[in-house]
Amino acid sequence: MTTIQDAAVSRRRAKPRPGKIRPGKIRPAKTPPTKRVGRTVIQAFLLIVGLVWLTPAAGLFLSSLRTEEANASSGWWQALTAPGQLSFDNYTALLKDSGITQAFWNTVLISVPTTIAVVVIAALAGYAFAWLEFPGRDWIFLLVVAMLVVPVQIGLLPVAKLFGALGLFGSIPGVVLFHTAYGLPFAIFLLRNYFAEIPKEMLEAARMDGGGEWRIFSQLVLPLGRPAIASLAIFQFLWVWNDMLVALLFADNASQPLTVALQSQMRQFGSNIGVLAPGAFLSLIVPLIVFFAFQRHFVQGVMAGSVK
Repeated sequence: MTTIQDAAVSRRRAKPRPGKIRPGKIRPAKTPPTKRVGRTVIQAFLLIVGLVWLTPAAGLFLSSLRTEEANASSGWWQALTAPGQLSFDNYTALLKDSGITQAFWNTVLISVPTTIAVVVIAALAGYAFAWLEFPGRDWIFLLVVAMLVVPVQIGLLPVAKLFGALGLFGSIPGVVLFHTAYGLPFAIFLLRNYFAEIPKEMLEAARMDGGGEWRIFSQLVLPLGRPAIASLAIFQFLWVWNDMLVALLFADNASQPLTVALQSQMRQFGSNIGVLAPGAFLSLIVPLIVFFAFQRHFVQGVMAGSVK
């Protein structure tokens, strides 16, 4: 009798309970061969595209490490087989050039305040246009959107005359003010549309809990809008950092950014690769660092409107 009971208990213990899966029995589904081949082809294609995209930057970097004589006699790819010709002498000489270093810091003083001003003003205006009721809101927003179709070249001459009368022409604040004014229409349009997608129930619940507009904006809207704000900041920084047209007109020799300084070097010394290559790579590496630093937020901002 005891043996039968023991055998029954053993069978119950050995039998898996319904709804539970015994560990060690789960086997991952095998990927079909066609999918594996397709995934490999896609990855190889993306790798080739990435290499092609990075080739000019790699060539510029290698050229900046070679002497002017080596660049004049052979292509930059020769450095791959003769790495002994590479050195940082060009960068040492570049950093000792007071004009280039001053132009680099001028670029920072133009790009960073402009980006901050555009993001802050656009975030405030975007929230107002999306969730605050005031007379003429829709018409004002349509006017802001209409400013997107105005080319920047149209405003150069009248704004230059205005800045001359105000004493801002030929100064860093003048360049910052111009970039801020022409960057706001797109920034407001982008953030307003993003903030408008926030569920209305969340804002109403925050108001019922006693939250004011500033608290709702700073503690609810801004955290939810971080991907769009990060994307806007990246775009705005890249536009201003790489700009030469506005700075060429509104900045003087003391306030010119790096793009204008390199253009001036090219005009004075012709194809001076020893100065232009390291200067161009220095101008390139900063936007790349900014982009990769905020890459995660940028991807979230791009994908935010594609998935509900």
